[in-house]
Amino acid sequence: MFGRLVYESFRRQKRRKLLAGIAITLGVGVATAMLAVATDIGNKISRELRTYGANLIVTPQEDTLDVQIGGVDLKPPSDGAYLNEADLPKIKGMFWRNNIVGFAPMLPISVRVNSDAKNFTLLGTYFSKRLTLGKEDFVTGVRITHPWWKVQGAWPDDNSSDVLLGESLAAKLGRKAGDDIEIAAQTHHIAGILSTGGAEDNQIIAPLALTQQILGKPGAVRRVYVSALTKPEDAFARRDPQTLRGAEYDRWYCSPYAASIAFQLQEAIPHSHAEQIRQIAQNEGTVLSRIKGLMLLVTLAALFASALAVSAAMATAIFERRAEVGLMKALGAGSLSVAALFFAEALLLALIGGALGFTGGALLAHQIGRSIFDSQITIEPVLFPVILAIAVIVTFAGSAMAIRRAVKFDPVYALRGEA
Repeated sequence: MFGRLVYESFRRQKRRKLLAGIAITLGVGVATAMLAVATDIGNKISRELRTYGANLIVTPQEDTLDVQIGGVDLKPPSDGAYLNEADLPKIKGMFWRNNIVGFAPMLPISVRVNSDAKNFTLLGTYFSKRLTLGKEDFVTGVRITHPWWKVQGAWPDDNSSDVLLGESLAAKLGRKAGDDIEIAAQTHHIAGILSTGGAEDNQIIAPLALTQQILGKPGAVRRVYVSALTKPEDAFARRDPQTLRGAEYDRWYCSPYAASIAFQLQEAIPHSHAEQIRQIAQNEGTVLSRIKGLMLLVTLAALFASALAVSAAMATAIFERRAEVGLMKALGAGSLSVAALFFAEALLLALIGGALGFTGGALLAHQIGRSIFDSQITIEPVLFPVILAIAVIVTFAGSAMAIRRAVKFDPVYALRGEA
């Protein structure tokens, strides 16, 4: 009998139920899309933000020494401290190796150009260097970590003696791509003209091996820029790892915070000090937090609007059925039985609308992924029961006031149509 009452309610009030169902479907659909994107957006936005450059820097540990006697700084000259190039592939062997997008070593030295009395900076680096760690081959260099570097001409090969000339320096020296230039009494081919908008525009950029040869220090590296996918900092991320013990330390170490990845870089590269490039790392966290906050706001607004629409539809539907409610009460039905009937209708409506909304929201999430991130948004299976639960909560919240009024109908007035 109970099931028949529910069935007859849907059959006789198709329009009211359809309106309520559409409201639930639309609200839940938007919620599904926003939650799906929010749960899968971290890495995608982090990869997009990697176009702003490296977010970690590794330098020799000696550079962090602060030795003072009598107020006199006795810190050793920074030019004498170097990292070992042979240790760099170990970066891809650390715990968060899959989060390392790329790294680029740097070795700046001062050289004479074209027998000029003035010294210029020669910066050695990887352009697109193929390295091997164990059985894994990978490519890294400034073409990955510094994607805003633009070259007019061609990029040099890392195993060649060709160089790039910063555009400002090229204008001063009257050189262009394809010309030759004398560096440290050796002639080199200018493969291209580099434009970065930074200090490199006044420098010569060369393969790292060539710079090491000119310096006379094979394997020397002054600093390493690392581009890593990180999780935005929170209060736990800023805690000193030396104060953490047991499970707390494991949680910190196994979370892709910039600080924990920097800590692991120090473990991988002997005698090194790694730290965040604060402006980049903090801005990434701010952007990601604001985008997620905006998505949450849109989700709450959609669900609130859905609850209001359900409330209006259910209030009208129940008001039209006041005579039915009065008859049920006159025949002995209690308030609990009446409420159970209407909540059962709301539950069925929520499950149908939730399932349809989940399907539509998944399609919308895939479309957002393709149009904005040019990649697929992964819909986690656990999201389906969560969405159904949200649909039920929204529907019950929207129906509660109307159902409360229904159980208070006086059967006498309800049957006379005066309720």
